[in-house]
Amino acid sequence: MSDAAHIPAPPEGFVLLEPRSEFTGHNGPMFHRPEAEGAEYALFILPRHTNGLGVLHGGMLSAFMDTLLGSAVHRGAGRTGVTVHLSVDFLRMARKGEWLRGEARVTRATRDLAFAEGGAYVGRHLVGRATGVFKLMGTP
Repeated sequence: MSDAAHIPAPPEGFVLLEPRSEFTGHNGPMFHRPEAEGAEYALFILPRHTNGLGVLHGGMLSAFMDTLLGSAVHRGAGRTGVTVHLSVDFLRMARKGEWLRGEARVTRATRDLAFAEGGAYVGRHLVGRATGVFKLMGTP
């Protein structure tokens, strides 16, 4: 039985997010709050998301934040964005068996670029924050 079978019910208002890529599917499952302003995601931290110390791997937090900010860009700018720059600050450890929840929003959008920021939390504790710049794809 996979470790994904041991995921408790997500936080209230969150539903399973259908992965848009194999990468996101492999790193999930992720949940989202459909009616959120910007984007809100949640991830139950499984053993595969952790490093040798049993805490959330920095690469997993980075991937989570990139996906979260990208979703905020898609919702806020109305177009898909490809990451040009991502900056992640690692502020606190998160452990397996905890829910990681993220919130992100677009701070500015031009014809070709969107700028987003967000934070990841365990409970009320800020675990990480990120800013990103995204190249907007397609026609405006």
